[in-house]
Amino acid sequence: RSAMSAAAVARGLALAALLVLSPAGAARQARRPNVVLILTDDQDVCLGGMTPLKKTNALIAQMGITFLNAYVPSALCCPSRASILTGKYPHNHHVVNNTLEGNCSSKLWQKIQEPYTFPALLKTMCGYQTFFAGKYLNEYGAEDAGGVGHVPPGWSFWYALEKNSKYYNYTLSVNGKARRHGENYSVDYLTDVLANMSLDFLEYKSNFEPFFMMISTPAPHSPWTAAPQYTKSFQNVSAPRNSNFNIHGKNKHWLIRQAKTPMTNSSIQFLDNAYRKRWQTLLSVDDLVEKLVKKLELNGELDNTYIFYTSDNGYHTGQFSLPIDKRQLYEFDIKVPLLVRGPGIKPNQTNKMLVANIDLGPTILDIAGYDLNKTQMDGMSLLPLLRGDKNVTWRSDFLVEYQGEGYNGSDPTCPGLGPGVTHCFPDCVCEDSYNNTYACVRTLSASWDLQYCEFDDREVFVEVYNLTADPHQINNIAKTIDQEILEKMNYRLMMLQSCSGATCRTPGVFDPGYRFDPRLMFSNHGVRARRFSAQSL
Repeated sequence: RSAMSAAAVARGLALAALLVLSPAGAARQARRPNVVLILTDDQDVCLGGMTPLKKTNALIAQMGITFLNAYVPSALCCPSRASILTGKYPHNHHVVNNTLEGNCSSKLWQKIQEPYTFPALLKTMCGYQTFFAGKYLNEYGAEDAGGVGHVPPGWSFWYALEKNSKYYNYTLSVNGKARRHGENYSVDYLTDVLANMSLDFLEYKSNFEPFFMMISTPAPHSPWTAAPQYTKSFQNVSAPRNSNFNIHGKNKHWLIRQAKTPMTNSSIQFLDNAYRKRWQTLLSVDDLVEKLVKKLELNGELDNTYIFYTSDNGYHTGQFSLPIDKRQLYEFDIKVPLLVRGPGIKPNQTNKMLVANIDLGPTILDIAGYDLNKTQMDGMSLLPLLRGDKNVTWRSDFLVEYQGEGYNGSDPTCPGLGPGVTHCFPDCVCEDSYNNTYACVRTLSASWDLQYCEFDDREVFVEVYNLTADPHQINNIAKTIDQEILEKMNYRLMMLQSCSGATCRTPGVFDPGYRFDPRLMFSNHGVRARRFSAQSL
């Protein structure tokens, strides 16, 4: 195993020695549960993304709870990860895409948001020792934002990947010092390196403080480099051919309509190969989970540890003829796995409540005993759902928002498409554009399973889906849905786009307590009121 640095070990032992001198404080802290958060990169749940993870299913899902309706408010790595860390929607943490200009790990993010992330509160206010290993934010380590010398507040032990996911030939920030890795499987394969660092932390940490670990794997993100023992796995697997695979996205936003249908044979071959390789990389994550659970058990700490398993966003492989990516508004991109085991959680449960990754921070702080009223977080604590409390009042909707990326000039590979597109494939199917900017209300109530979306473009394009009748979101019903529902959803969307903290948790359109207050339309956030009529769409 690649050992933690001697300095880190010494620091851990020194910390333990100090805490021995304070047994009363130690005993008080020791009662708090430990928390482990395992975060994968681009792992879908709609298209079979959990299928390869047999051990994870047995050790977490079957020993705890699976949330069947877990979502992210933005289907892209950096905004989603910022939402996990802050417990906030993107319009409140201001990370809008994966670029420094989009506030991804920027100086502004470091100054305004990082000091108030849930790990910072765990360390400073709750007495937790905290450990981070893996991919942090896509632009972490950028020279213009402090390089790998920048260690965000709140982390006792910091092993963060410079920039975006890789499996070999990467640099880690080891508590602010750069450490370069090559391409020797036994010492460099990142998923295994993260597993070994995690085991070392559990070996050398203080036993007198509760701990929080966040392990953020590169898998199953591109370049989909499997460990050598798994490169032959799933040879007969191909991407699911469900009802929205390789079809024209009629009545959808122009970016979806521009995809070529049917896809070329080379595109289908490419996405099938990507799908297989993604599964292969996840086998190493499965091994990581097994090692971690075994070590916690060996340490006698498993029964007092919550383990969360989730992803930063979903993924698509051929849906509506888009080859591969995320960042769209549909279920396959915004829905993620969420499995939790821990003290007081009954085994083998499923839960259908509408939950989001903005809930992870409040939940973990709640577990640590922190008063959530002292935070500015938009999410809700999942602890009542984890404990199985009766008669819990829960949300029926949440906000999805994304700000498109695009070049000012034309994409050099596809000059015929004009300016503003990006992430284009060789056959000039593009996965993003600057006006692929949208906001949605995703509603799940007793009576409705609905998604209402508006695009911020010249068309003010609207997409609405009834997922009870149309789970694969093939038919946009914006022109035929009841006019009153359309108006209420429009108002609700404007309110959620300007919400903060408790106002993000008010009753949804189909809740008994829902009231429309026209004064909320004219808040100081500058959201302009728009009315839609079915005729004008």
